[in-house]
Amino acid sequence: MTPHEQRDPAEHHEHHEHHEHHLLRDPEDEDDWEWRRRIRASPRWRPLYQGAVLFAGLVMVLGGLVLVPLPGPGWLIVILGIAVWASEFEPASRLLEFVKDKVRAWEQWVRRQHWSVKGVVGLVTLFFVGFAFWLTMWLTGVPGLLPDSIEAWLHANAGL
Repeated sequence: MTPHEQRDPAEHHEHHEHHEHHLLRDPEDEDDWEWRRRIRASPRWRPLYQGAVLFAGLVMVLGGLVLVPLPGPGWLIVILGIAVWASEFEPASRLLEFVKDKVRAWEQWVRRQHWSVKGVVGLVTLFFVGFAFWLTMWLTGVPGLLPDSIEAWLHANAGL
């Protein structure tokens, strides 16, 4: 187990309760990227940079939410948008940590399960993805880039 997995949840909660919450990250926060340290230190460029981060994250989050009902990486794009925000905004950083904790907990739960439960989870995932593809093609039509034989099969057998 990693140190992150071994930490006591009550300790984690206490740490956040005693932490003073701010909207913006402190300009003195440690940062591995020199260019971002220089921007954060500049009273002229920091607000422009934060506005750009806010806008870029917003475009990614909204675009990802639009894609969520479609097959593809909708939630991944939403999480990436939150990660962009988290680089400058503390509430987004806390939300990103919350999401990462929940994903890790789900992944660990699945790993501990019997192979039959893992199989059911896999089949449910496969069914969901297949249904999302079917619904997308039902709403928008079968893509013309598919070979004619596959397109014919989908029309004949999948009700498209």
